[in-house]
Amino acid sequence: MNNSSILVVNAGSSSLKFSVFRLDSTESVTLAARGQIDGIGTHPRLQVKDAAGSTLVKRDCTTSEAGAMKQAIVLTGSWLRQHFQKEQLLAVGHRVVHGGADFFQPVLVDANVLAALEQLVPLAPLHQPHNLSVIQAMREMQPQVPQVACFDTAFHRSHSQLADLYALPWEYYTAGVRRYGFHGLSYEYIAATLPEIAPELAQGRVVVAHLGSGASLCALRGGKSVDSTMGFSPLDGVPMGTRPGALDPGVLLHLVSQQGVSAAELEKLLYNKSGLLGLSGISNDMRVLLDSSEPRARLAVDYFVHHVVKQIGALAAVLGGVDGLVFTAGIGEHSAAIRARIMQGCAWLGVAVDADANQRGGPRVSAADSAVSAWVIPTNEELMIARHTLALVAASARG
Repeated sequence: MNNSSILVVNAGSSSLKFSVFRLDSTESVTLAARGQIDGIGTHPRLQVKDAAGSTLVKRDCTTSEAGAMKQAIVLTGSWLRQHFQKEQLLAVGHRVVHGGADFFQPVLVDANVLAALEQLVPLAPLHQPHNLSVIQAMREMQPQVPQVACFDTAFHRSHSQLADLYALPWEYYTAGVRRYGFHGLSYEYIAATLPEIAPELAQGRVVVAHLGSGASLCALRGGKSVDSTMGFSPLDGVPMGTRPGALDPGVLLHLVSQQGVSAAELEKLLYNKSGLLGLSGISNDMRVLLDSSEPRARLAVDYFVHHVVKQIGALAAVLGGVDGLVFTAGIGEHSAAIRARIMQGCAWLGVAVDADANQRGGPRVSAADSAVSAWVIPTNEELMIARHTLALVAASARG
């Protein structure tokens, strides 16, 4: 496998993120480059940086180059061939948001797997179609290259049935209506990294807060997922950039029966118009809200902090106590102000903030005498996907 590389892809509605990982002499994966094409179809822009963060390319593209996702893939492939021409593309690993009830570990994609994953589109309509469109395009353009799907739901399959049930008639559970949980690749990375960064927590009770545009929390015990704030879809749990988080189903019934909201309008409302954006009326970006003096911006921030603290308490109860708290993802890694407010809200659990360490970004952001330690650990979902892809392709080659 010398001179081989793995491409990791994460597709959104108007963006294509990609990373290139080289196989080293020990057959481990090492990041070589990371890039993305934003504004696909409108104002596409390609940017790629090497592992050290130095810019390799940064340019605007024409809509003829990246007017649609398939064109963006072709453009990405062309750039990669120019800059990694001496390397063989061993495989492509994909982040796929929903694995449903049947996919609980990474899987090599064939026509049957792709067809099964397409049936799950209604469970994650904001993400799944774009994840699968890239897989299909790669199958058409380079059918000889193995592709691996890695699922955001898979890590949570260690939940007990009790944690995954809804109190609905049993036939709905058997038909797949259950709590799946998401951001699993992020939580899996954190669990794998704890033995190195905070070894005293690796086998303990930890609440991980993945706080970004999409946000959720996960209860870990001994590195395994016990419970999570997200459930059947990526809409549940804490408020997010444009998604509401937990919502009384009666609100939805009211909107449909009394306000005449259609199913399509409801989907757009819940995925695109709610959360921090809906509350503030200003932005879904926490940085913008923190800088704003508008009362509704402050209200949106207060609401976010309140519900994150509330869910930390709930997960601590599920765990029977908590030994550590970990912040990750965009807000969790970069907003000292939000971390401080959340930790202050968790003082009753025994969390004491180290203001200077928190301002520096950690890794440990709790005081030395804090009964419950708090940490900032940058997540790396792409590395997890690369590792899974290499392991699966290597196992397949061995037969």
